Amino acid sequence: MRIGPHPIEPRVILAPMAGVTDKPFRQLVKRLGAGLAVSEMTISDPRFWGTAKSRTRMDHAGEPDPISVQIAGTDPAALADAARYNVDHGARIIDINMGCPAKKVCNVLAGSALMRDPLLVGRILEAVVGAVSVPVTLKIRTGWDARHKNAPEIARIAEAAGIKALAVHGRTRDQHYTGVAEYATITEIKAVATIPVIANGDIDSPQKAAEVLRTTGADAVMVGRAAQGRPWLPGRIAHYLASGELLPEPEPVQVRAILIDHLHALHAHYGEESGVRIARKHLGWYARDRPENAAFRAVVNRAQTADEQLRLTRSYFDALAAGLAPELPAAA
Repeated sequence: MRIGPHPIEPRVILAPMAGVTDKPFRQLVKRLGAGLAVSEMTISDPRFWGTAKSRTRMDHAGEPDPISVQIAGTDPAALADAARYNVDHGARIIDINMGCPAKKVCNVLAGSALMRDPLLVGRILEAVVGAVSVPVTLKIRTGWDARHKNAPEIARIAEAAGIKALAVHGRTRDQHYTGVAEYATITEIKAVATIPVIANGDIDSPQKAAEVLRTTGADAVMVGRAAQGRPWLPGRIAHYLASGELLPEPEPVQVRAILIDHLHALHAHYGEESGVRIARKHLGWYARDRPENAAFRAVVNRAQTADEQLRLTRSYFDALAAGLAPELPAAA
């Protein structure tokens, strides 16, 4: 599979997720085997580009190519400017968000709300494609609700506008992340599309990824929430697709090494105070399948320093690796 001049190998992509797919997480998931990792969305309003939060999001130093940056907004000219700005700051692929179901996004008619206005969709896509020399991709849902599944129409508009790849989440906007993703709409799009189609939604195992690729004919899969706390999942999927071999889930000692590296990267990227705070959700995800998860989070969430957070995490996973019940002392 290719997106413009960029080969995407393996054909397993980390989905853009607000507050999740920051640079430390993208680098980690790519290092563990993903073919591409898309950044969390950046807003098209230039008034926010100079904020500390936006500068952190737009930091791509040291990331392996191709760097894919997602932009969000409603105004064609503003999105074109945002695309140019991000290309100037390292983006090699621009992705347009028309899939986010969050109320704060849809209430301003951005994200998946744009699917209600195909004419505006066309103007946005043409403006962004015409503004940059790098390939532009699009992420959508199957439609606004069950009665308005217009993803095939949006796909045709996207192809005509010069979009180079299309990711489709198998839910409507009003489903958010509830219910079960359906892939029939993705299959319908792929049957007539001439650009790569990426299947997204409920892909939580290597076997599920293979099944979705087989049934839809999609060119690649996109993994979202299932990778939270399991950054190795896209790599496991890629290995299974290439070899048919199902790798075991990593042992606690392996998870410990991955997580410690992740924590160091978060502390370095955000600074100690913000890094410690942002790391808390990741720690909860890493431990979520353990019976003592709630107690672990209660303790580690009180850590105020990087050293304390690292010490508590090492102690917890050392115990798991030794086959012992983790002791969870109160944070100092």
